Amino acid sequence: MYWYEDEVKALEKESLKTCYEPETVFYGSSSIRLWNTLYQDMAHLKPVNLGFGGSTLAACVWFFDRLMMPFNPKRLVVYAGDNDLGDGRSPEEVFLFFQELVVKVRNRFGGSIPCYYVSLKPSPSRWQIADKFKYANNLIESEIIKQEDNWRFINIFKAMLNADGLPDKQYFGDDGLHLSAAGYTVWAHLISSSIAANE
Repeated sequence: MYWYEDEVKALEKESLKTCYEPETVFYGSSSIRLWNTLYQDMAHLKPVNLGFGGSTLAACVWFFDRLMMPFNPKRLVVYAGDNDLGDGRSPEEVFLFFQELVVKVRNRFGGSIPCYYVSLKPSPSRWQIADKFKYANNLIESEIIKQEDNWRFINIFKAMLNADGLPDKQYFGDDGLHLSAAGYTVWAHLISSSIAANE
């Protein structure tokens, strides 16, 4: 995990500069980190951005205690697992990392804080392994439903497909991996709606 160290250190310093007590932690990979309008889009949730580039779900587990140390949020929103599959890990491994993250969250915040897992997205650049993304999403969603605890699953996968069932390119940047402004608009709506419906 040493290759994340410089960015994690920078994130630790940057996250302490918020001018309010954050109520919502957005945690995960570059899809979170690159959400440049997060503080405007989610102002009503008093967010803090704890995304770090290239992060895997495994890395989110590894750095969780360290990055969460200063915060006592009202809720947690997570997007991670995308890069694990992109790096060749299996959906089952992603699922195991999710289970580890659930334990980390419970140990740090208890079992009452609402937590939201944003489903893996249908990136055009990784569409050749879309079945793995769908399977990982299904494993995690099924676990969340089965546990009936403080986690909720936000399905953004279907919302980012076009009428032919393929990734809608308007929601992605030129690299076919990261989100466009339109993609973040979809995320903001679905995440806000899920939180409003569950709290």
